[in-house]
Amino acid sequence: MIGLSALAPPVLVFDGGCPFCRHFAELAELRSGIPNLAICDGRSDHELRRQLRKQGWDLSRGAVVLAEGQVLHGADAIQWICSRLKPSATLLQLIGPLLATRERAWRLYPMLLLARRLALAVKGLPLDPDQLDAQAATSIVNR
Repeated sequence: MIGLSALAPPVLVFDGGCPFCRHFAELAELRSGIPNLAICDGRSDHELRRQLRKQGWDLSRGAVVLAEGQVLHGADAIQWICSRLKPSATLLQLIGPLLATRERAWRLYPMLLLARRLALAVKGLPLDPDQLDAQAATSIVNR
């Protein structure tokens, strides 16, 4: 079970296989102005991803933010980040206002998921990081 403390620093869990997700997460961590924001590559952190999925938060359907004692997923996660930005990075200055309100985040988030889908397809990675784990386990057993 993921322990959520209202006092814990916020954590953005993203799909490290997606170059757009990785770039946004790295910028958010380094240049967003959100104090103590940490990022975690959910594609490579199998245990965290398993815990999130067990609680109903599927990383293949969107990023996750653990903050203020709650779990935010997908558009809500990105809206939480964007509504708190005090960015020094140009990209964050552009994206922040677009996704800072819940209505716009919910409207625009499907386009971000489409971009993620395309980027993963180009890289030959499955949408669901757990599919990659299952494929790796199958290939090891079949050797």
